Amino acid sequence: MWLGIIAFYYFYALHFENSYEDVRAGPLWAPEQVQLALSYFYVFAYAITIGLAVWEGGRLKRDGVWQLAPGRSRFRVAAHTLLPVVAAGWLVLVLPVVMRLIETQLWPTPAALAPLFMAMGIVCAYAVLGCALGHLTPRMISAPLSAVAVFYVIAETVKYDEPIWPRHVSGQPDTSLAFGEEYGAATLLVPLLFVVALAASVGVWWIRTTRGSQWAIRGAAGVAAVAVMASCADVASGWAIADGPITSGHATARCTGSVPRVCMAETGGAVEELDRVRGEIVRSVTKLRAAGVKVRMPDTVSDSLLNGRDRKAPSDTTWWLPLSRDAGRSAGGMTSVRYAVLRVSVTFPCAFPPSFESAPSANYVVNHDAATLWAAARIDADKPYLAWRRGEYGGVFQNPRQVLAKVQERAANALKLPADQQTAWFHKEQAKACRLVAQGAKP
Repeated sequence: MWLGIIAFYYFYALHFENSYEDVRAGPLWAPEQVQLALSYFYVFAYAITIGLAVWEGGRLKRDGVWQLAPGRSRFRVAAHTLLPVVAAGWLVLVLPVVMRLIETQLWPTPAALAPLFMAMGIVCAYAVLGCALGHLTPRMISAPLSAVAVFYVIAETVKYDEPIWPRHVSGQPDTSLAFGEEYGAATLLVPLLFVVALAASVGVWWIRTTRGSQWAIRGAAGVAAVAVMASCADVASGWAIADGPITSGHATARCTGSVPRVCMAETGGAVEELDRVRGEIVRSVTKLRAAGVKVRMPDTVSDSLLNGRDRKAPSDTTWWLPLSRDAGRSAGGMTSVRYAVLRVSVTFPCAFPPSFESAPSANYVVNHDAATLWAAARIDADKPYLAWRRGEYGGVFQNPRQVLAKVQERAANALKLPADQQTAWFHKEQAKACRLVAQGAKP
């Protein structure tokens, strides 16, 4: 059954949005790929483990093993019995990780395998809990019920908004990883300690000693477990939804040149285009400057994949561009790189509304976009700019075709002018767009 579960979720669910070719094309980051591979299998591993452990615990009770002469410790007996159970739970986790690493041809790292080790520890804890439950309840009923209960509770934690801590202590990390990111220690230790503390307090009941000492040990273990679990819940309650502690900036980069020094992610899927990408950036900036656009050659241009989820804003000297994404496209890759340069370099001497909907007036749009389209045409990036604006207009304006035609007409007329007049036209168009946006903002 669990082999069928692994096959279905790996070959169908994991590739529902991204085909095998898209996955191998990158960007490839081992911690991210391991996290994706495990995302469907945590809950199955825990549910299968506790169901099998309940069954084995009930078998020990049925066979009267605990009433036999103590030739071996109860812990050794339980470990020997639960070994196949733990192995089954581990295989549910290990197989998809191995398959994903083989598919992506990535080498595992300790940080990449950290969530796997966490889940393997939790599997051991559920084996202990299941064995104890099988000793106390009829296994024919409690084995399937416990498996379904664990599956349902853990699967439903992703819907919890208040309290929020169950999302983070369930053993199914609520926080996904992006390129260059790794889980913080707390993200993985909190769910592990939460379940292990409960399992350890249950395992203490198997210790053989004098009756007085036995109850003292059990009581202390119970208090310690409650304290640890409460501490874990308290720590996790301070995290936001899908926002457990992570660290970023771990991806390696390959760089070339100086002023600008261009860096791309080593496993971003397009690092072999690094020299071409730098050439396109230099040529684009040079052409824009020659056309009269006020843009400075940056000191550094870095791949936005290396930026992490806390995106750093570009500055005059440092740009963050989607170099791997754009250069890795099968068609028009260098055009996309030029378009990215356009978006970050062509600026206006005033601020514009973040969207058409938030603007008091749209009178500035034609002049603003005509100036930008002219600059895009000077570096052969007009097609992606027009495609983007066409989509923007269609969702806001009642006459999107007319607006786009007017923008194209003004830019085309400007491109027919002598070079020095084109520069003057561009600055006048910028000034007019700023004047119109200021007029529209007045009450």
